[in-house]
Amino acid sequence: MTAGVAPISLHEYEGRLARARSLMEQHGLDAIYVDAGTNLYYFTGTRWGRSERMVGALIPREGEIEYIAPAFEEGTLRDYWTVEAGIRTWQEHESPYALLATMLRDRGIERGRVGIDEGTAFFLFDGLRHAAPDLEWVAAKAVTAGCRQCKSETELQLMQRAKDMTMEVHRSVARVLKPGVVTTEVESFIDEAHRRVGAAGSSFCIVLFGPATAFPHGVKEPQVLHEGDVVLIDTGCLVEGYNSDITRTYVFGEPTARHREIWDLEKAAQAAGFAAAKVGVACGEVDRAARRVIEAHGLGPGYQLPGLPHRTGHGCGLDIHEWPYLVSSDDTPLAPGMCFSNEPMICVPGEFGVRLEDHFYVTADGPRWFTRPAFTIDDPFGLASNE
Repeated sequence: MTAGVAPISLHEYEGRLARARSLMEQHGLDAIYVDAGTNLYYFTGTRWGRSERMVGALIPREGEIEYIAPAFEEGTLRDYWTVEAGIRTWQEHESPYALLATMLRDRGIERGRVGIDEGTAFFLFDGLRHAAPDLEWVAAKAVTAGCRQCKSETELQLMQRAKDMTMEVHRSVARVLKPGVVTTEVESFIDEAHRRVGAAGSSFCIVLFGPATAFPHGVKEPQVLHEGDVVLIDTGCLVEGYNSDITRTYVFGEPTARHREIWDLEKAAQAAGFAAAKVGVACGEVDRAARRVIEAHGLGPGYQLPGLPHRTGHGCGLDIHEWPYLVSSDDTPLAPGMCFSNEPMICVPGEFGVRLEDHFYVTADGPRWFTRPAFTIDDPFGLASNE
């Protein structure tokens, strides 16, 4: 299913850097440092995991970017990058913090404000602030989130492909469940199924049966599937670094009236959140819209159980959870290109939980689903209707 996938182009990376410089100007930043991880990948196409060794890029408001890396990694860094630029290297006994301070001074940045990737480890920030104490080091979120939270058409296409792949995996799992299967066996099946559709495996996987489904992120011990158990499966994969993240909940066997009641309420809450997601509306209003449905049926209020114990959703892209968030305290106005999970889970401790999670993106004409929400508790994938 990855046939024809087009990675992010050099032209788009250059556009991202131009946007970053515009935001630096707007927020009074002379430069930003992006550390190894998704921000480095977003701006330069360089896939590099974080470690105790400093690897990243300095993006100045004026002038070209420059990488910083251990000297012995220079060749590997050149092999991984998309955006080519100069590299300053440091030997193992030298201070990368002093080197970055020198890089800034060479650009005439000795005082002023420098943004630091908000995901940067504290020890790196601590080293930098001591190496360049005359600089004001601030979070670069206004630039990083300012660029990343509204996706381009290419990004939307990559996310769509990842979600299509995971939906195919979900359908396959539902067909192979049988009494006595263990959650760990299902997790292994899901990982292999993601490989069969073209991913490198599952980026994550949560499989829960029975009362364990009331725990949003699972329990310590595996469970064995029995007739009448609620099944909750939350999984995803990556396509060119972009995430899918989809949850389905259904019953293995015949649902009870209680199952139907909570499942239908969950679907209604998800639909209410989706309907509220219009351009200009605050993220928090989507959360409140979903909660109103749940609380109107006597659950909650707030985060109390039985009810919805967490936010309604999260932004998604290169990070599976990224800004902004569908939580009552987030006043960020919805804008075209923003992508979110919609998962107002209902937990009934000691019984079961129901989470229906699909993602949508915001358009000028309203929200659009990446994947069609679950149909019914009896036919969650719409197989009976051949849709």
